[in-house]
Amino acid sequence: MQHNVLILDFGSQYTQLIARRVRELNIFCEIYPYNNPPKDLSTFKAVILSGSPYSVRAEDAPHPDLSEIRGKLPLLAVCYGAQYLAHFSGGEVAPSNIREYGRANLSYIKEDEPFFKNVGKDSQVWMSHSDTIKSLPANAVKIASTKDVENAAYKIEGETTYAIQYHPEVYHSTDGKQMLENFLVTIAEVPQNFTPNAFVEEIVSELQEKIKDDKVVLGLSGGVDSTVAAVLLHKAIGKNLYCIFVNNGLLRKNEFDSVLDQYKDMGLNVKGVDASARFLKALANVEDPEAKRKAIGNAFIEVFDDEAHQLTDVVWLAQGTIYPDVIESISVNGPSATIKSHHNVGGLPDFMKLKIVEPLRMLFKDEVRRVGKTLGIDPELLGRHPFPGPGLAIRILGDITKEKVDILQEVDAIFINGLKEHGLYDKVWQAGAILLPVNSVGVMGDERTYEKVVALRAVESTDGMTADWVHLPYEFLMKISNEIINKVKGVNRVVYDISSKPPATIEWE
Repeated sequence: MQHNVLILDFGSQYTQLIARRVRELNIFCEIYPYNNPPKDLSTFKAVILSGSPYSVRAEDAPHPDLSEIRGKLPLLAVCYGAQYLAHFSGGEVAPSNIREYGRANLSYIKEDEPFFKNVGKDSQVWMSHSDTIKSLPANAVKIASTKDVENAAYKIEGETTYAIQYHPEVYHSTDGKQMLENFLVTIAEVPQNFTPNAFVEEIVSELQEKIKDDKVVLGLSGGVDSTVAAVLLHKAIGKNLYCIFVNNGLLRKNEFDSVLDQYKDMGLNVKGVDASARFLKALANVEDPEAKRKAIGNAFIEVFDDEAHQLTDVVWLAQGTIYPDVIESISVNGPSATIKSHHNVGGLPDFMKLKIVEPLRMLFKDEVRRVGKTLGIDPELLGRHPFPGPGLAIRILGDITKEKVDILQEVDAIFINGLKEHGLYDKVWQAGAILLPVNSVGVMGDERTYEKVVALRAVESTDGMTADWVHLPYEFLMKISNEIINKVKGVNRVVYDISSKPPATIEWE
């Protein structure tokens, strides 16, 4: 894979967004922590320095050695990066008199400046910093200002070095993508050759060279990532790929059979294993969310190990790891504080002694879908909402029983099918139902009931890191509520979750 653009991460919450915007320009890029850059820079065509929660004036501020980059590769410094270049190159960075946060408009743009080609005066940009550049570094020329920020952008003469005190990667910077294109394509002359077709050709070739005639085993989940990984591997090594799809008893209604049918139509070599009873036994009387995840993870490893041992001479374990998982594991401060354990991280235990292959490890979720489209995978499968690895276990609050799973499967099926029938499914990023550990009083047929409460959840998001609840039509919610209460025995109340992430998470556990 051509590296092309290196993004050095100083801990900004927006670093992944920089990468996504660069990828949208069909330019491949990689994120590295500022304190652990790649040793070989020969394949990179340009470098971007990210923002940061730090102040350059603080003693513990990130202080990288840029001697192998500055003046040798085109460099774009964003926010903290711009202040860093100024502070350590003869300029002055000081606390701002006013907090420079939020929308601002460019009030001055240097004439004929290629960085601002096709960007009009008054273009909106997004500020997010409490320090500001009072004076520019040596050999610097101001190329843009806002009403409150004199040195909103500058360049260094004698170098292909640009610096901006705003965030072009966020949606609020209306011409941000154009500025990134101007820098990367016009100024740095980076080739725009990262397309789904190019990725498929290159990764298939790499897989064939790496795996040769070895056998590979892959645990399918029915989700987008593992499916695209399977099809890529199948394209590369054919019959040497062995897929295992485990029914943990916590899938959606009829999902085990329907997904197996889909996979068979795709020509994949898939073995379905119904281990429902084993998982439910492992979850008996377990209520703590983390304990549930671990019980499910351990049971999956046992089942997968049993099945893998029935195959002979397997050398590789394939996983559907995607780029956000990789970035998380190499972040500036190490992996982020654990909110909940992730089913894709950690892999299988050492005793399995398999080498790991992860064909999607450099792709974001939307890129995985585009690659899947290129591979001819059914659009309905590619458009599936994300579904948690632990399945319905973390949508049943409290202990897990077969009866509760049956109830939630029925509720979930009514909700998801309703979204599809009313043309709402593709407008929602993720949706599902949650079975609450409370009963409520109701009246059915002139009789008092004391039955379960379910919550419906639908969110919109781009990557799951933040999410807003979806304003589903009241008429739709009313219809679904009535249908659930009338058709699902044991439920007499339906509520709708209107929490956003943060502070809430998408799943309830």
